[in-house]
Amino acid sequence: MSNKNATDKQGIIDGLNEDLAREYQAIIQYVVFSSSLKGAEYGDIAEELKLHASEELEHALEVAKQIDYLGGDPTVKSKEAGYSQDSKTMLEIDLKSEQETIRNYRDRIRQAESAGEYALSEKLRGIIAQEQDHEIDLKDALGLR
Repeated sequence: MSNKNATDKQGIIDGLNEDLAREYQAIIQYVVFSSSLKGAEYGDIAEELKLHASEELEHALEVAKQIDYLGGDPTVKSKEAGYSQDSKTMLEIDLKSEQETIRNYRDRIRQAESAGEYALSEKLRGIIAQEQDHEIDLKDALGLR
């Protein structure tokens, strides 16, 4: 393997570990927020957040598997989870996190493709589609669409 390929691969592994830490953060936020949202207007989105939590876990499992496949060690550290006691602020925290996650996965897809890791980019496309659905759900709940 050339030095450039090794450097590309390590860059992808490092980026995927950041993505994995972000998935852990999302799981924590969705678990806590789905149980903490207050108010009748948030009943539907609270149920939706439980589903989001399980989908984020699937993403974390897939990202960890890809890191291992590339020869890296999946991180055990989470990005710091946000918190608020205000229901609207909780949803805004989740929305901001989803938007950051989508931006990062777009970068990772470009990185994977430039390194010839097309199977990885396809896996990430599946994840990003779900993340965009989460973003839509949150925007709907916040009245932003």
